[in-house]
Amino acid sequence: MTQLSIIILNYNASAFLELCVESVLVATQNIKSQIIVADNASTDNSLMRIKQYSNQVEIIEFDKNYGFSKGNNLAVQQATGEYICLLNPDTIVGSNVFDECYAFAKPALSGVEVAQSQVGFIGVQLIDGSGTYLPESKRRVPTKSGVALKKIGVDSKYYDQRFTQDERAKTEVLVGAFMMGKKSTYEKLGGLDERYFMYGEDIDLSFTALKNGFHNWYLGDLKIIHFKGESTIQDKKYRERFYNAMQLFYAKHHPESKWSQWLVNKFAQVMINKTPKSIEQKIDVDRRQIVISEDYDSDRFEVFTLDQLLESNFLTDTVNLEIIWDTKTIERQEIISFMSFHGNRWTYRFLNHSRSTISGSDSSNSRGVVKQF
Repeated sequence: MTQLSIIILNYNASAFLELCVESVLVATQNIKSQIIVADNASTDNSLMRIKQYSNQVEIIEFDKNYGFSKGNNLAVQQATGEYICLLNPDTIVGSNVFDECYAFAKPALSGVEVAQSQVGFIGVQLIDGSGTYLPESKRRVPTKSGVALKKIGVDSKYYDQRFTQDERAKTEVLVGAFMMGKKSTYEKLGGLDERYFMYGEDIDLSFTALKNGFHNWYLGDLKIIHFKGESTIQDKKYRERFYNAMQLFYAKHHPESKWSQWLVNKFAQVMINKTPKSIEQKIDVDRRQIVISEDYDSDRFEVFTLDQLLESNFLTDTVNLEIIWDTKTIERQEIISFMSFHGNRWTYRFLNHSRSTISGSDSSNSRGVVKQF
Protein backbone atom coordinates (compact mmCIF):
# COMPACT_ATOMS: atom_id res chain seq x y z
CA MET A 1 0.00 0.00 0.00
CA THR A 2 1.18 3.50 -0.76
CA GLN A 3 2.07 5.23 2.49
CA LEU A 4 2.24 8.81 1.27
CA SER A 5 1.08 10.76 -1.76
CA ILE A 6 2.88 14.07 -2.28
CA ILE A 7 0.79 16.51 -4.29
CA ILE A 8 2.60 19.42 -5.92
CA LEU A 9 0.18 21.89 -7.46
CA ASN A 10 2.08 23.96 -10.00
CA TYR A 11 1.48 27.18 -11.85
CA ASN A 12 4.39 28.71 -13.74
CA ALA A 13 7.01 27.78 -11.13
CA SER A 14 9.42 26.60 -13.84
CA ALA A 15 12.96 26.06 -12.48
CA PHE A 16 11.72 26.09 -8.89
CA LEU A 17 9.37 23.18 -9.65
CA GLU A 18 12.37 21.23 -10.96
CA LEU A 19 14.30 21.87 -7.73
CA CYS A 20 11.25 20.81 -5.73
CA VAL A 21 10.67 17.55 -7.60
CA GLU A 22 14.35 16.62 -7.39
CA SER A 23 14.32 17.15 -3.63
CA VAL A 24 11.13 15.10 -3.21
CA LEU A 25 12.55 12.20 -5.20
CA VAL A 26 15.51 12.05 -2.82
CA ALA A 27 13.32 12.48 0.27
CA THR A 28 10.99 9.60 -0.60
CA GLN A 29 13.57 6.87 -1.04
CA ASN A 30 12.65 5.22 2.27
CA ILE A 31 8.89 5.50 2.06
CA LYS A 32 6.33 3.96 -0.28
CA SER A 33 5.22 7.07 -2.06
CA GLN A 34 3.35 8.53 -4.97
CA ILE A 35 4.43 11.87 -6.39
CA ILE A 36 1.78 13.85 -8.25
CA VAL A 37 2.45 17.11 -10.08
CA ALA A 38 -0.86 18.74 -10.96
CA ASP A 39 -0.43 21.65 -13.35
CA ASN A 40 -2.90 24.53 -13.40
CA ALA A 41 -2.46 25.22 -17.14
CA SER A 42 0.99 26.79 -16.83
CA THR A 43 2.16 28.96 -19.69
CA ASP A 44 5.88 28.51 -19.05
CA ASN A 45 8.18 25.49 -19.47
CA SER A 46 7.39 23.93 -16.08
CA LEU A 47 6.36 20.53 -17.38
CA MET A 48 9.22 20.33 -19.87
CA ARG A 49 11.62 20.78 -16.95
CA ILE A 50 10.35 17.68 -15.16
CA LYS A 51 9.74 15.55 -18.24
CA GLN A 52 12.92 13.62 -17.45
CA TYR A 53 11.25 12.37 -14.26
CA SER A 54 7.99 11.27 -15.90
CA ASN A 55 8.60 7.61 -14.99
CA GLN A 56 8.75 8.58 -11.29
CA VAL A 57 6.19 11.37 -11.20
CA GLU A 58 2.53 11.32 -12.19
CA ILE A 59 1.65 14.48 -14.10
CA ILE A 60 -1.89 15.81 -14.29
CA GLU A 61 -2.43 18.61 -16.81
CA PHE A 62 -5.53 20.72 -16.16
CA ASP A 63 -7.26 22.53 -18.99
CA LYS A 64 -7.36 25.80 -17.02
CA ASN A 65 -6.17 27.37 -13.78
CA TYR A 66 -8.51 25.97 -11.14
CA GLY A 67 -6.83 27.79 -8.27
CA PHE A 68 -5.22 26.31 -5.18
CA SER A 69 -8.27 24.69 -3.58
CA LYS A 70 -9.91 22.99 -6.53
CA GLY A 71 -6.58 22.06 -8.11
CA ASN A 72 -5.47 20.26 -4.96
CA ASN A 73 -8.88 18.63 -4.45
CA LEU A 74 -8.81 17.23 -7.99
CA ALA A 75 -5.30 15.89 -7.45
CA VAL A 76 -6.21 14.32 -4.09
CA GLN A 77 -8.86 12.28 -5.90
CA GLN A 78 -5.99 10.56 -7.75
CA ALA A 79 -3.94 9.96 -4.59
CA THR A 80 -3.48 6.34 -3.51
CA GLY A 81 -1.59 7.01 -0.28
CA GLU A 82 -2.92 6.53 3.23
CA TYR A 83 -1.47 9.98 3.89
CA ILE A 84 -1.25 12.98 1.62
CA CYS A 85 1.05 16.00 1.69
CA LEU A 86 0.17 19.23 -0.09
CA LEU A 87 3.46 20.77 -1.16
CA ASN A 88 4.13 24.05 -2.96
CA PRO A 89 6.21 23.89 -6.14
CA ASP A 90 8.60 26.56 -4.86
CA THR A 91 9.88 24.45 -1.97
CA ILE A 92 12.94 22.32 -1.28
CA VAL A 93 12.59 19.53 1.27
CA GLY A 94 15.28 17.78 3.27
CA SER A 95 15.81 14.05 3.01
CA ASN A 96 14.26 13.26 6.41
CA VAL A 97 11.11 15.38 6.34
CA PHE A 98 8.59 12.87 5.03
CA ASP A 99 10.03 9.99 7.07
CA GLU A 100 9.85 12.04 10.27
CA CYS A 101 6.35 13.38 9.63
CA TYR A 102 5.05 9.93 8.75
CA ALA A 103 6.63 8.43 11.87
CA PHE A 104 5.06 11.16 14.01
CA ALA A 105 1.65 10.47 12.50
CA LYS A 106 2.10 6.73 13.17
CA PRO A 107 2.84 6.46 16.92
CA ALA A 108 3.58 2.76 16.66
CA LEU A 109 6.60 3.63 14.51
CA SER A 110 7.92 6.54 16.55
CA GLY A 111 6.96 5.66 20.09
CA VAL A 112 5.60 9.19 20.54
CA GLU A 113 2.46 9.35 22.63
CA VAL A 114 0.25 11.01 20.07
CA ALA A 115 -3.22 9.62 19.53
CA GLN A 116 -3.21 8.82 15.83
CA SER A 117 -6.94 9.37 15.43
CA GLN A 118 -6.61 12.92 16.82
CA VAL A 119 -3.88 14.15 14.46
CA GLY A 120 -5.46 16.46 11.93
CA PHE A 121 -2.61 17.92 9.93
CA ILE A 122 1.14 18.21 10.35
CA GLY A 123 3.30 21.15 9.36
CA VAL A 124 7.00 21.97 9.53
CA GLN A 125 9.19 25.06 9.85
CA LEU A 126 9.57 27.08 6.68
CA ILE A 127 12.54 29.30 5.85
CA ASP A 128 12.75 31.45 2.74
CA GLY A 129 15.49 31.57 0.12
CA SER A 130 17.62 33.81 2.32
CA GLY A 131 17.46 31.44 5.30
CA THR A 132 14.96 33.62 7.17
CA TYR A 133 12.29 31.92 9.30
CA LEU A 134 8.75 32.37 7.98
CA PRO A 135 6.42 32.93 10.96
CA GLU A 136 3.34 31.86 9.01
CA SER A 137 4.61 28.32 9.58
CA LYS A 138 2.47 28.36 12.73
CA ARG A 139 -0.44 30.72 13.24
CA ARG A 140 -3.44 31.39 15.42
CA VAL A 141 -6.99 31.26 14.16
CA PRO A 142 -7.42 34.79 12.77
CA THR A 143 -9.47 37.36 14.61
CA LYS A 144 -10.43 40.71 13.15
CA SER A 145 -8.04 42.43 15.54
CA GLY A 146 -5.26 39.93 14.81
CA VAL A 147 -5.40 40.51 11.05
CA ALA A 148 -5.50 44.28 11.52
CA LEU A 149 -2.63 44.33 14.02
CA LYS A 150 -0.49 42.18 11.73
CA LYS A 151 -0.66 44.86 9.08
CA ILE A 152 0.77 47.47 11.46
CA GLY A 153 3.57 45.21 12.68
CA VAL A 154 2.00 43.58 15.75
CA ASP A 155 2.12 39.83 15.13
CA SER A 156 1.31 38.31 18.51
CA LYS A 157 -2.36 37.66 17.70
CA TYR A 158 -1.76 36.39 14.16
CA TYR A 159 1.31 34.18 14.42
CA ASP A 160 1.51 31.50 17.10
CA GLN A 161 4.14 32.75 19.53
CA ARG A 162 3.21 30.46 22.42
CA PHE A 163 6.29 28.32 21.71
CA THR A 164 9.54 28.73 19.80
CA GLN A 165 10.01 28.12 16.10
CA ASP A 166 12.19 25.02 16.72
CA GLU A 167 9.78 23.18 19.04
CA ARG A 168 7.18 20.51 18.39
CA ALA A 169 3.75 21.50 19.65
CA LYS A 170 0.08 21.74 18.82
CA THR A 171 -0.82 24.85 16.88
CA GLU A 172 -4.01 26.17 15.38
CA VAL A 173 -3.25 27.04 11.76
CA LEU A 174 -0.69 25.50 9.42
CA VAL A 175 0.50 26.77 6.07
CA GLY A 176 -0.66 25.19 2.82
CA ALA A 177 2.86 25.16 1.38
CA PHE A 178 3.43 21.96 3.41
CA MET A 179 0.40 20.29 4.94
CA MET A 180 0.34 16.56 5.65
CA GLY A 181 -2.47 14.41 6.98
CA LYS A 182 -4.51 11.30 6.43
CA LYS A 183 -6.35 11.27 3.12
CA SER A 184 -9.45 10.02 4.94
CA THR A 185 -9.28 13.00 7.32
CA TYR A 186 -8.92 15.41 4.41
CA GLU A 187 -11.95 13.88 2.73
CA LYS A 188 -13.98 13.75 5.95
CA LEU A 189 -13.44 17.49 6.40
CA GLY A 190 -14.48 18.16 2.82
CA GLY A 191 -11.02 19.02 1.53
CA LEU A 192 -10.15 22.61 0.70
CA ASP A 193 -13.13 24.91 0.34
CA GLU A 194 -13.20 25.73 -3.37
CA ARG A 195 -14.73 29.14 -2.77
CA TYR A 196 -11.17 30.19 -1.91
CA PHE A 197 -9.25 30.57 -5.16
CA MET A 198 -5.91 31.28 -3.50
CA TYR A 199 -5.03 32.30 0.09
CA GLY A 200 -7.09 31.55 3.18
CA GLU A 201 -7.91 27.96 2.28
CA ASP A 202 -5.20 26.57 4.59
CA ILE A 203 -6.56 28.68 7.46
CA ASP A 204 -10.06 27.41 6.72
CA LEU A 205 -9.04 23.74 6.59
CA SER A 206 -6.92 24.02 9.74
CA PHE A 207 -9.81 25.62 11.64
CA THR A 208 -12.28 23.06 10.29
CA ALA A 209 -10.00 20.31 11.62
CA LEU A 210 -9.97 21.94 15.07
CA LYS A 211 -13.76 22.29 15.11
CA ASN A 212 -14.06 18.56 14.34
CA GLY A 213 -11.91 17.49 17.29
CA PHE A 214 -8.56 17.10 15.52
CA HIS A 215 -5.23 18.60 16.56
CA ASN A 216 -2.82 20.31 14.16
CA TRP A 217 0.84 19.72 14.92
CA TYR A 218 3.84 21.88 14.13
CA LEU A 219 7.18 20.03 13.99
CA GLY A 220 9.62 22.90 14.28
CA ASP A 221 12.77 20.79 14.24
CA LEU A 222 11.98 19.81 10.64
CA LYS A 223 12.69 22.54 8.11
CA ILE A 224 12.12 23.13 4.43
CA ILE A 225 12.85 26.03 2.10
CA HIS A 226 9.87 27.94 0.74
CA PHE A 227 10.91 30.58 -1.75
CA LYS A 228 7.34 31.89 -1.50
CA GLY A 229 7.78 34.74 -3.96
CA GLU A 230 7.32 32.26 -6.81
CA SER A 231 3.75 31.58 -5.69
CA THR A 232 2.97 34.75 -3.74
CA ILE A 233 3.44 38.17 -5.30
CA GLN A 234 1.97 40.84 -3.05
CA ASP A 235 0.36 43.03 -5.71
CA LYS A 236 -3.20 44.31 -5.77
CA LYS A 237 -4.52 40.97 -7.03
CA TYR A 238 -2.83 39.27 -4.07
CA ARG A 239 -4.39 41.73 -1.63
CA GLU A 240 -7.82 41.28 -3.19
CA ARG A 241 -7.61 37.50 -2.86
CA PHE A 242 -6.19 37.58 0.67
CA TYR A 243 -8.72 40.00 2.14
CA ASN A 244 -11.62 38.50 0.22
CA ALA A 245 -10.56 35.19 1.76
CA MET A 246 -10.70 36.75 5.23
CA GLN A 247 -14.19 38.03 4.47
CA LEU A 248 -15.26 34.56 3.40
CA PHE A 249 -13.68 33.02 6.50
CA TYR A 250 -15.67 35.25 8.86
CA ALA A 251 -18.92 34.83 6.95
CA LYS A 252 -18.49 31.05 7.00
CA HIS A 253 -17.31 30.49 10.57
CA HIS A 254 -18.89 33.45 12.38
CA PRO A 255 -22.22 34.00 10.61
CA GLU A 256 -23.81 35.20 13.84
CA SER A 257 -21.47 38.19 14.15
CA LYS A 258 -22.72 40.66 11.54
CA TRP A 259 -20.84 43.52 13.21
CA SER A 260 -17.51 41.66 12.92
CA GLN A 261 -18.22 40.87 9.29
CA TRP A 262 -18.92 44.53 8.58
CA LEU A 263 -15.63 45.59 10.21
CA VAL A 264 -13.68 42.96 8.29
CA ASN A 265 -15.29 44.03 5.02
CA LYS A 266 -14.43 47.69 5.62
CA PHE A 267 -10.86 46.87 6.62
CA ALA A 268 -10.50 44.68 3.53
CA GLN A 269 -11.59 47.49 1.24
CA VAL A 270 -8.95 49.81 2.72
CA MET A 271 -6.13 47.27 2.54
CA ILE A 272 -6.90 46.13 -1.01
CA ASN A 273 -6.28 49.66 -2.28
CA LYS A 274 -3.15 50.20 -0.21
CA THR A 275 0.09 50.58 -2.19
CA PRO A 276 2.68 48.04 -1.02
CA LYS A 277 6.38 48.72 -0.59
CA SER A 278 8.50 47.59 -3.51
CA ILE A 279 11.10 44.95 -2.63
CA GLU A 280 13.83 44.11 -5.11
CA GLN A 281 16.39 41.37 -5.30
CA LYS A 282 19.88 42.23 -4.06
CA ILE A 283 22.21 43.25 -6.87
CA ASP A 284 25.92 43.55 -6.17
CA VAL A 285 28.37 43.50 -9.04
CA ASP A 286 31.24 42.89 -6.61
CA ARG A 287 29.69 39.82 -5.08
CA ARG A 288 31.95 36.79 -4.95
CA GLN A 289 30.22 33.64 -6.22
CA ILE A 290 31.32 30.19 -5.10
CA VAL A 291 29.86 26.78 -5.85
CA ILE A 292 29.69 24.22 -3.04
CA SER A 293 29.97 20.77 -4.59
CA GLU A 294 31.75 17.47 -4.21
CA ASP A 295 32.63 17.02 -7.89
CA TYR A 296 31.60 20.06 -9.93
CA ASP A 297 34.20 21.30 -12.39
CA SER A 298 33.79 24.85 -13.63
CA ASP A 299 35.74 27.61 -15.36
CA ARG A 300 33.01 30.07 -14.46
CA PHE A 301 32.99 29.76 -10.65
CA GLU A 302 35.28 28.98 -7.75
CA VAL A 303 34.37 25.54 -6.41
CA PHE A 304 34.75 24.26 -2.86
CA THR A 305 33.51 21.22 -0.99
CA LEU A 306 31.21 21.66 1.99
CA ASP A 307 34.04 20.76 4.36
CA GLN A 308 36.24 23.39 2.76
CA LEU A 309 33.50 25.98 3.16
CA LEU A 310 33.05 25.19 6.84
CA GLU A 311 36.80 25.14 7.51
CA SER A 312 37.70 28.24 5.49
CA ASN A 313 37.71 31.92 6.38
CA PHE A 314 34.77 32.68 4.09
CA LEU A 315 32.37 32.63 6.98
CA THR A 316 34.27 35.30 8.89
CA ASP A 317 36.06 37.35 6.24
CA THR A 318 33.70 37.50 3.26
CA VAL A 319 30.73 39.84 3.24
CA ASN A 320 29.59 40.04 -0.40
CA LEU A 321 29.39 36.30 -0.88
CA GLU A 322 26.91 34.29 -2.93
CA ILE A 323 26.86 30.59 -2.15
CA ILE A 324 25.65 28.37 -4.99
CA TRP A 325 24.60 24.96 -3.76
CA ASP A 326 25.10 21.96 -6.05
CA THR A 327 21.97 20.01 -5.13
CA LYS A 328 23.22 16.96 -6.98
CA THR A 329 26.06 16.32 -4.51
CA ILE A 330 25.28 18.32 -1.35
CA GLU A 331 22.62 16.93 0.98
CA ARG A 332 19.67 19.29 1.13
CA GLN A 333 19.45 18.69 4.85
CA GLU A 334 22.95 20.15 5.17
CA ILE A 335 21.99 23.09 2.97
CA ILE A 336 18.85 23.87 4.97
CA SER A 337 20.67 23.58 8.29
CA PHE A 338 23.42 25.91 7.10
CA MET A 339 21.00 28.52 5.80
CA SER A 340 18.82 28.36 8.89
CA PHE A 341 21.83 28.80 11.18
CA HIS A 342 23.52 31.63 9.27
CA GLY A 343 20.40 33.37 7.97
CA ASN A 344 20.60 36.12 5.40
CA ARG A 345 24.21 37.13 5.98
CA TRP A 346 24.93 36.01 2.41
CA THR A 347 22.83 35.21 -0.63
CA TYR A 348 22.13 31.69 -1.84
CA ARG A 349 21.46 30.07 -5.19
CA PHE A 350 20.70 26.49 -6.19
CA LEU A 351 22.12 24.46 -9.06
CA ASN A 352 19.76 21.82 -10.44
CA HIS A 353 20.76 18.19 -11.00
CA SER A 354 21.56 18.69 -14.68
CA ARG A 355 23.65 21.73 -13.70
CA SER A 356 22.00 23.80 -16.41
CA THR A 357 20.17 26.33 -14.23
CA ILE A 358 20.89 28.41 -11.14
CA SER A 359 17.85 29.62 -9.19
CA GLY A 360 17.25 31.42 -5.94
CA SER A 361 15.49 34.21 -4.13
CA ASP A 362 16.60 36.88 -1.66
CA SER A 363 13.14 37.85 -0.44
CA SER A 364 9.88 36.05 0.24
CA ASN A 365 8.01 39.07 -1.13
CA SER A 366 9.36 39.10 -4.67
CA ARG A 367 10.10 36.72 -7.48
CA GLY A 368 13.41 34.95 -7.56
CA VAL A 369 16.26 34.79 -10.03
CA VAL A 370 16.72 32.09 -12.67
CA LYS A 371 19.86 31.90 -14.79
CA GLN A 372 20.09 29.38 -17.60
CA PHE A 373 23.49 28.19 -18.87
